[in-house]
Amino acid sequence: MSGWRPGDRRSDSASMLRVDQAGEYGATRIYAGQLAVLRRNCPEAKLIARMAAQEERHLKRFNQLMAERRIRPTALQPLWNVAGFALGAATALMSEKAALACTDAVETEIDRHYSSQLAALGGDDPELAADIADFQADELEHRDTARDAGATQAIGYPLLTAAIRAGCRVAIGLSKRI
Repeated sequence: MSGWRPGDRRSDSASMLRVDQAGEYGATRIYAGQLAVLRRNCPEAKLIARMAAQEERHLKRFNQLMAERRIRPTALQPLWNVAGFALGAATALMSEKAALACTDAVETEIDRHYSSQLAALGGDDPELAADIADFQADELEHRDTARDAGATQAIGYPLLTAAIRAGCRVAIGLSKRI
């Protein structure tokens, strides 16, 4: 028998859902900041608008699951509202390629995060695992699209993406608990 037994560690679906909802919310704010700065007809804005629509779909689903399961959102949501928009606007002000590098960095970190969650979930919460796997595929597509469109050509790409990835890891850690 391979089910849960007393003494076995259970995955914390509530914490996972809280941080995932916060992350999708932050992603929508990053893209909103970028789209507020980028020229509407530039190719990067068109790519970002498409990715933003997918992030909205992810956020809507996580909001639905949180409501159904009566899970509170992170208390840091107001901070992610401002920080996400500011990060998006700042990278877009740097250049179109820097905006794409931001997507590359965020989605790289989210892929790692979702992989870790899927491993921790195992068979504990098939509904959440299916959503995470579905959204992870979209996030990887966003990362690859950003790279194909020139993210790695951004000035200071290694430093910029390392800083954004570190910020993502901090945001993930805080949103799980607060």
